[in-house]
Amino acid sequence: MGITVIVPTFNERDNVSELVERTARALAGREAEILFVDDSTDDTAAEIERVAQTAALPVRVIHRDANTGGLGGAVLVGLTDATGDICIVMDGDLQHPPELISTLLERFAQGDADVVAASRYIGGGDSAGLGTTLRFGVSRASTWITKAMFPRRLVRSTDPMTGFFLVDRSRLDLPTLRPHGFKILLEILARSDVRIAEVPMEFSERHSGTSKASFRQGTTFIAHLARLRFGKMSMFAFIGAIGAVANLGIMWLLTMAGMPYVWAAIIGAEVTIVGNFLLQERFVFGDMRTDARGVWARFAASFTFNNVEAALRIPIMVLMVETWHISSVLATGISLVVAFSARFLFHALFVYAPRRGRTRDAEGVDAAPTTDTAAGRIITAIDAEAMRPGEL
Repeated sequence: MGITVIVPTFNERDNVSELVERTARALAGREAEILFVDDSTDDTAAEIERVAQTAALPVRVIHRDANTGGLGGAVLVGLTDATGDICIVMDGDLQHPPELISTLLERFAQGDADVVAASRYIGGGDSAGLGTTLRFGVSRASTWITKAMFPRRLVRSTDPMTGFFLVDRSRLDLPTLRPHGFKILLEILARSDVRIAEVPMEFSERHSGTSKASFRQGTTFIAHLARLRFGKMSMFAFIGAIGAVANLGIMWLLTMAGMPYVWAAIIGAEVTIVGNFLLQERFVFGDMRTDARGVWARFAASFTFNNVEAALRIPIMVLMVETWHISSVLATGISLVVAFSARFLFHALFVYAPRRGRTRDAEGVDAAPTTDTAAGRIITAIDAEAMRPGEL
């Protein structure tokens, strides 16, 4: 089968020539190509086209103006457009040694694996290229947390966050992949029933450029991990928990300042309603916004529902305080927990529902038309939620 080496790049111009030369040597005598998926803001794409003219094997570049899904999204574009079913994914900064490609292919040829990953954490591997002790510690802690959350899917993986791996594309259902950020292998392992093998890798120092790792990438990884393990509801719950803490904190401060607890509860609710909407737009329903109504219509629907819900919830909270004689803060917390399911269903089924004429499921995938009834939409949403990855 043909081989496609997929290289996602972001401002890696100075690495292109050496990467192509070393990769071509590693693939000498094989039917292969190199496919760059470029999100650069410099002239990396032009450098790739220049190097391609004299390269020892075919070299292509796809330049994306919108880097949807980050590095993982770029890899998905490459997997979709590859000419070969044997796809090798590697970074463009030369920290992944191209010479290891032949080892990946030899291990895959044994026939007992669909994915062969280059691991920094098995015998013969080395993570010195991470540089600082802090980066090494973050990498190891992330690996342990991830393996703990997917103990069965990742039982044979020591480095599920490696960016250097071989995968048999024919074993993947590409439309089900929803990559966000750097960790495309984790996405593949969590969403696909594939067999994995590993070979040791010495993680090299960067050849040129700067690391793309950042605090923002870290938060994106945590959000992605939660979505993979628990689905959208987990992020909705997490944001709701943040809102609940903020709500209680605002209420506590206002009551301590002498404000009646009912007015304090109303102000806390209004502030957190707006804050929750902004966070849900970014981290929960971001993939559904394209097909949904406009942002102001979404905000109006969300704001109205949450205020109606709060208008019902706060009198119930007052009833608990006055009848059960529990603290107002505890009563507010109980009422927020009870309201969670109603909020999630309303937002998933109404606020971010596709506009009429669009038939997409809750993950944004084209779906067969379903009965346009409330019951039909609820059944479709529950089915989509149940089929999300994880170990249910």
